[in-house]
Amino acid sequence: MLLLEKYQLPSQPTNLVIELHYLPCLDYITGLMQFEQVWIEAQEHYQKQSYRNRCYVLTANKVEALAVPVQQGTHHLPVRSLRIDNDQPWQLQHWRCLQAAYGKAPFFDYYAPDLELVYQKRWTFLFDLNYELLTICLKFLRYTPTLNLTNCYEKATSIGFFDARSRLNPRQRVDSYIFHRPAPYQQNFGVEFVPNLSIVDLIFCQGPAALDVLKAGFRE
Repeated sequence: MLLLEKYQLPSQPTNLVIELHYLPCLDYITGLMQFEQVWIEAQEHYQKQSYRNRCYVLTANKVEALAVPVQQGTHHLPVRSLRIDNDQPWQLQHWRCLQAAYGKAPFFDYYAPDLELVYQKRWTFLFDLNYELLTICLKFLRYTPTLNLTNCYEKATSIGFFDARSRLNPRQRVDSYIFHRPAPYQQNFGVEFVPNLSIVDLIFCQGPAALDVLKAGFRE
């Protein structure tokens, strides 16, 4: 698939192009649900300080960032070649944080086993880890879009494509939304709702109702 193929101009884009994120936020997942076709950017160069290797979860004391460490020398490295730094015990740290944050959430025991298996496996490439986690989270939501991988990098996309690459920024996590508007739900900690956390926050807290919460957050 080439992103510069010619398409008849539709009333609005029907294809989404977006990079992979680590345990994506609600804005990301909501975006996947609003297009007929989803294209994962598989040919880009890795960008630091992005959602590509980090997510945000709600713990008892604060919103905490979980970041997958990557090996040094990542500047301008093709994303599918980016290796995880497994000299750091990131898997154990992340899983313990998820257990502490959501162990008492209503649906943690139901969904946790599938996720725990991911954290027990040794991953070499960040892209493969992110793809596996995205696939599992979409399965939890009972939403199974076809995820296509781009086969070349094109700076400009074709007519009919919405280019969301690098537009979701963790530095503006709760200040700027592309696809989503906050739809409050009962979270595991606190009385004040924290929007746009990782999709696991919604799944562990709301279970089968998670998909309805996402749909309620569609931007008009």
